[in-house]
Amino acid sequence: MEKLKIGIILGSTRKGRVSPQVGKWVKEIADKREDANYEIVDIAAFNLPFVGEGSGKEPGILAWSEKLSSLDGFVFIVQEYNHSITGALKNALDSARDEWNNKAAGIVSYGSTGGARAAEHLRGILGELLVADVRVNPTLSLFTDFENFKTFKPADLHLDNIHAMLDQTIAWSGALKKITISLIVY
Repeated sequence: MEKLKIGIILGSTRKGRVSPQVGKWVKEIADKREDANYEIVDIAAFNLPFVGEGSGKEPGILAWSEKLSSLDGFVFIVQEYNHSITGALKNALDSARDEWNNKAAGIVSYGSTGGARAAEHLRGILGELLVADVRVNPTLSLFTDFENFKTFKPADLHLDNIHAMLDQTIAWSGALKKITISLIVY
């Protein structure tokens, strides 16, 4: 069986965001494992229109759909804004439907409380999209894992949680892919 394809989704599009730093760190850790093919998926690169605006056939929407369809699972890099996920991430989630179904996702969150409230909000949305989110959720603090809230300097204590989250994401993604293939063949 070929290696699973896991997208590391950057959940922010604003200028000055730090999600690319966190995503790069997660990818560097993941790539050393050699258990899947990991890639950064930056929602900012797709120029998604707001849901309900446009025809749904814009190039960004079509490219987003193709990218999600090509992936077997996800790791969301989620920052907490006003006790929730960003509007850009919510829009990206809502800009697809079936492409999310029957896949697994891990969550790495950050914020003043480690992004825990955003991660919990995301879990409810993922459930509605038929995405199985895994239990381990590494939480990063803006106060201790970032210098001046801008430069990512993670503590080594997060490595065990990153590996546990990736272990669970790979296990669930593989299991769901086998089930989905079985249903298609049946």
